[in-house]
Amino acid sequence: MQEVKKPKKPLIYYYVIVLVVLMIFNFLLMPWAAEQRITEVGYDRFIEMTEEKDIGQVEINQEDNEIVFTDKEGSAIYKTGMVEDPDLTQRLYDSGAKFSGQILEQMSPILSILLSWILPVVIFIAIGQYMSRKLMKKAGGQNSMIFGTGRSNAKVYVKSSEGIKFTDVAGEDEAKESLAEIVDYLHNPGKYREVGAAVPKGILLVGPPGTGKTMLAKAVAGEANVPFFSMSGSEFVEMFVGMGASKVRDLFKQAKEKAPCIVFIDEIDAIGQKRDGRAGGNDEREQTLNQLLTEMDGFETNNGVIILAATNRPESLDPALTRPGRFDRRVPVELPDLKGREEILKVHAKKVKLDESVDFAGIARMASGASGAELANIINEAALRAVRENRRFVTQADLEESIEVVIAGYQKKNAILTDQEKKVVAYHEIGHALVAAKQSNSAPVQKITIVPRTSGALGYTMQVEEGNHYLMSQEELENKIATLTGGRAAEELVFNSASTGASNDIEQATKLARSMITRYGMSRDFDMVAMETVTNQYLGGDTSLSCSAETQTEIDRQVVELVKKQHEKASKILAENRTKLDELADYLYEKETITGEEFMQILNA
Repeated sequence: MQEVKKPKKPLIYYYVIVLVVLMIFNFLLMPWAAEQRITEVGYDRFIEMTEEKDIGQVEINQEDNEIVFTDKEGSAIYKTGMVEDPDLTQRLYDSGAKFSGQILEQMSPILSILLSWILPVVIFIAIGQYMSRKLMKKAGGQNSMIFGTGRSNAKVYVKSSEGIKFTDVAGEDEAKESLAEIVDYLHNPGKYREVGAAVPKGILLVGPPGTGKTMLAKAVAGEANVPFFSMSGSEFVEMFVGMGASKVRDLFKQAKEKAPCIVFIDEIDAIGQKRDGRAGGNDEREQTLNQLLTEMDGFETNNGVIILAATNRPESLDPALTRPGRFDRRVPVELPDLKGREEILKVHAKKVKLDESVDFAGIARMASGASGAELANIINEAALRAVRENRRFVTQADLEESIEVVIAGYQKKNAILTDQEKKVVAYHEIGHALVAAKQSNSAPVQKITIVPRTSGALGYTMQVEEGNHYLMSQEELENKIATLTGGRAAEELVFNSASTGASNDIEQATKLARSMITRYGMSRDFDMVAMETVTNQYLGGDTSLSCSAETQTEIDRQVVELVKKQHEKASKILAENRTKLDELADYLYEKETITGEEFMQILNA
C-alpha cells in the first residue's frame, strides 16, 4: 500500500523563515548600515585628533590591522590603518579616549531598535495573521480547527502494485473468508441490493497481539482496490473536550467524499471503553465515543463506508459500540494452528534464501503457540544467524536455533557454571525429561540443554506435541504438573537439597493446579462451580477470585495437596529409574545439549 499525503508546511517552516530573516538583518544589514557611515582617514589625521583631544571612543582591530574611532561628540566614525607606533597606548590615554569593542553596534540606536525589535515583531504578527486566515478558510470558519487540533490526521492509502493481498496473509483462513464478503460487496454492491441484503457496517477484529489484525485490514483494502483510511484510537484523544469528536466528524466527512472506502481504527479500545458514569470521568473520551456511535448508526447513512476496527481487549468495549447496527460482525484472529504456522513460515520464508533440506512442518511443531509476528521474527533470526556464520542460505539448524532465541534468548557467552552447578542443572533437566517420558499422554522430548540463556534460564527441556492439541484431560494436566516438579525431585533425590533453579517450574505448576480447581471444575468438593474469572484473555489472561474467604482458604489447601501429590509421583518415578537418571545426566553433562532421539536411545537401551 502506498500512503497518499497532502502537501502541507508545518509551523516550524514559518519560524525557520523568520529566523533566517533575523540573521540576515543582524549579521549583514546592520553591519552594512554601520559601514556606510565610516570615513577612512590617514594615520596623520588620527595623530592630529589625539593631540587636539578630539577622540571619543576607540576600537583597535588587530586582526584587520585597523583602528576605528569617533570624534569627541561621537557624531562621526573614522577608520585608519595601523602603523608601528610604540606610543599609541600612551597617546590615546593622554587624549582622554575611551576604549570600546562595540562602536558599530552602539551607533545609530534608532536603526538598531528598528531592526532588532520592531521589525521581528511585525514579521511574526504578519505570519500569524496569514496562517490564521489560511487555517480558518480550510476549517470552514471553525475556531477549533486552528493549528489543526480538530482535524483528522488519518493516513490515506490506495492500492499499489505491491499492495498486501489475502495471499500475503496465511494461517487465518476463517478470518479471510469473513472479510472476503466485504471485498465482494465493494466490487459488486448491486447484487446485494437486489436481494435486499445489507453488508455489515462495522467489523471488529479481535485476537492476541501479533496475529495479523492490521495486516488483514490492509489486505481487504488491497483486494478491494478502494481508499483505505488508517487511524489509531489514541490519535482521537485530545487535551481539550470536543477535539476528539471533531476529529471523528472530519474523518467520516473525508470517508464519505471518497466512498466506497474502508476506515480502519486500530486499538479502538482507547476510545471505545465502557461508559461507567462515575463522577470525574474522561468527558473528552466519552464525547469522542458518542460522536463515533452517531456517525456509525445515526440519521445520516454512510453508504459505501466500511469500518474495520482491531482490539485485543474486546471485553472492555462499550455495549453500544458492539451492538448490531454498528459493529455487526466480530472476526476472531486467533493464534494459528499447526497448519497455519507452517503456512505463515512459508510466506515469510519467501524473502530469504533457504537450504533444500528445510522442514517447515518440524519448525511449525516446535513453535507451538507462536503468533504470526513471532514466526516472522523466527525467520528473521535464522537469516541473521546464517549471515553471522558467513553462509548465503538458511538451514534447518538456523531455524531451530532461532526458535530457542525467541523462547529463551541468546546463549550467554560469559556465563560459566561451576562443575557442581553444571551437574545440578543436568540432573534437573533430565528429571523433567525422564518424568515426562515415563508417563503416558505426555508430549515427546525434543531437546535438552544446559547452556545458559539471556532470559535467565540455566537450561531447559523442550517438549513438542505431534499435532494440534485443543483439549487437555485431567490426567494430562496432572502429568504436566508432575513433569514440572521432576526437576526439583531429581535434585532432592541425588543431592538431598533444593536450589533456586525450580522457581519457574513452581510458578507454572501452581498456576496450572489453581486453574484445575477454580476454572476447570476438576475438584470433587467444588464440582462445576467457577471460583475464578478471567479478564484480558488476549493480554496475559489475568484472573480474579470471586468467592468467600473461607472458600479461598480451601482452594489454597487443595492446590497444595494437588501439587504435593504430583511431586511425590515424580520422585517415585525417578527413584525407580535412578540408574537411567545417572546415565542420562552424565551424558548431558558431557555433551551440554542432546536431542530427543539421543535421549530415547539411552533410555530404551
